[in-house]
Amino acid sequence: MIVYNVGIRVKIRDEAHLDKNGTYIFCSNHTSYLDTVSTYLATPIYFHFMGKAELLKVPMFRIFFWRMDIPVDRTSRIGSHKAFNRASDDLKKGISIAIFPEGTILNTAPKLHRFKNGPFKLAIDNQVPIVPITFKNNWVILPNGRKAKKGGRPAKMQIVIHKPIETKGMTDNDIEKLKLTLHDIINNELRK
Repeated sequence: MIVYNVGIRVKIRDEAHLDKNGTYIFCSNHTSYLDTVSTYLATPIYFHFMGKAELLKVPMFRIFFWRMDIPVDRTSRIGSHKAFNRASDDLKKGISIAIFPEGTILNTAPKLHRFKNGPFKLAIDNQVPIVPITFKNNWVILPNGRKAKKGGRPAKMQIVIHKPIETKGMTDNDIEKLKLTLHDIINNELRK
């Protein structure tokens, strides 16, 4: 794996003990380009990623992203709606989804920003649990934005897979509460 070749070791604390046959939505903080790779390392279940359609322009990502994952055209309401429907169809087929609820990498890591509604509506509409994942130090290992001038460095990547948040019986009225619960779980772990 590419992270081991550049001196990055991985430490995963698994509090979730997920059912390998279960269907979930994986949501994590997003502070580094390492986060995508980290999600694959941390998640023992097959899933499709929802990510910005601009990744289709990057040769390294285009190959696998087009076939397996769900590109979201954030400039188009129709494109965003199609991606949401595709994710919902995948969940109905038993395929889990991974999504960054912040929507993008921001330059204020490790501070969390406002979460978008999409992952939470998707979870409630399909009555599947959300699994919070915290990437504790990816932003230090491979900084983004202004901090990227320092470059990456070898280190021990710390990942926490939290217990799933059940959505059975929830409605759209519970979206804000669900967002806050996920935000608090990840934020509390980042503060430790």
